[in-house]
Amino acid sequence: MAANFWTSSHFKQLLDQEEVDVVNPLDKEKGITLEDFKLIKMHMANYIGKLATYVKVRQRVVATAVTYMRRVYTRKSMVEYDPRLVAPTCLYLASKAEESTVQARLLVFYIKKQIPDDKYKYEIKDILEMEMKILEAINYYLVVFHPYRSLSQLLQDAVLNDINMTQLTWGIVNDTYKMDLILVHPPHLIALACIYIASVLRDKDTTSWFEELRVDMNVVKNISMEILDFYENHHKPINEDRISAAANAALSKLALKP
Repeated sequence: MAANFWTSSHFKQLLDQEEVDVVNPLDKEKGITLEDFKLIKMHMANYIGKLATYVKVRQRVVATAVTYMRRVYTRKSMVEYDPRLVAPTCLYLASKAEESTVQARLLVFYIKKQIPDDKYKYEIKDILEMEMKILEAINYYLVVFHPYRSLSQLLQDAVLNDINMTQLTWGIVNDTYKMDLILVHPPHLIALACIYIASVLRDKDTTSWFEELRVDMNVVKNISMEILDFYENHHKPINEDRISAAANAALSKLALKP
C-alpha cells in the first residue's frame, strides 16, 4: 500500500461533488432520482456493515468495501451492477485487500439469510464474477486511505483523546461512510471535521489548535456542515429501518434480475 496519500491512486481519484451526484442515464430511465441514488448507496453501506458483523471483520474492511461500492457507482449503473450483489462482493474484495480474507461461501450463506427474496439469493460464482467486474470498474485501484488512520494521532495532538471524545469522533467518522465524503475529500480533512463537530458538541475549545494546524478551516467547516446536514435530514441516531424501506422502494424501480 502507498505510504503517502498525496502520491496514491486514492488521491488521484478524488472527485468533485458534482461528479459524484450524477445518476447514470440507464438508472434515470428506470425512474431513479438523485435522492433514490443516495438512499440506495446508504442502504447498501448499512447492508455491508451488517454482513461484516456476521463474518467478523474489522471496521476498516467495512470502510474499504463501502468506498469500493461508492466508486463503482461513479462509473457504472445500478441497472447493470445490481447493488444487492455489488455490496457483498465489495466486502469480499475489501477483505482480501485489507488482509482479512472472508470466504465467498460464508458470505453467500449470510446473504441468503439477510435477503428474503429468492430472486436475489446469489451463489459463489456470482460473487466471483462480480468481483472481476468491480475490479475493472475501479480500474484495479484497491488502495483506500481512511480518516481512522490519522484520527487517533490528531486527537492525541489536540489532547482530546479521552474515551468519550474518542468514541464520539470514531462514531461520526463511521457515519461519514453513509455519505460520499470519502470520494471527494482527503481523509485527514474528514477526520478534522469529525473532531471539530465532536469538540463543539462536548464544548471543547479547539480554536488555537486548529489555527496551529494551518489547514483551510473553510473546507473543514464545509465538511462539518455536510455531516450535520446529513444528521438533520436523517435524524441522528439514523433510522436504518426507514432508510431501508425507502431504499427498497427505490430498488424496486430497477426491476433487477440476477
